[in-house]
Amino acid sequence: MTISKTISKIMDVEFGANLPAFEPDTSLEIVKTFATLIGWDGARFRDHEAARKEGLAGAMVPGVLSQGYLVAMIHQWAPMAEIKAIDTVFRAPVIADEPHSITGVVTDINEDEGLVEIDLTVANEKGETRVFGTASVSLPA
Repeated sequence: MTISKTISKIMDVEFGANLPAFEPDTSLEIVKTFATLIGWDGARFRDHEAARKEGLAGAMVPGVLSQGYLVAMIHQWAPMAEIKAIDTVFRAPVIADEPHSITGVVTDINEDEGLVEIDLTVANEKGETRVFGTASVSLPA
């Protein structure tokens, strides 16, 4: 099932619900700007050809930006959510200028503690999982 409404409290959350898919901006321009701002201005984040010389498929999206996109997707679904933790596994690079989709599914609800657990996935247009993880979020009662 897919949720299309905005979640404002824990009682709005359904076990097994899919969060609305989120398509992050992985353009090379955004990646270069972000990497420079955080001090990661290496060639692998700003130039496809230079990244290929390092053995990569192209310029990479920094992992911390991918995590930021996961948080953005959660807040798009539930603006009042407080992110308690995000645990991610980076299986393969997220390549700049390639379309990606972020999805999430509710895997646990603890109404007593006001916590929701969400499994998250970042996949490329071939459907290959690049990043996956779990978020623990708090929602008001």
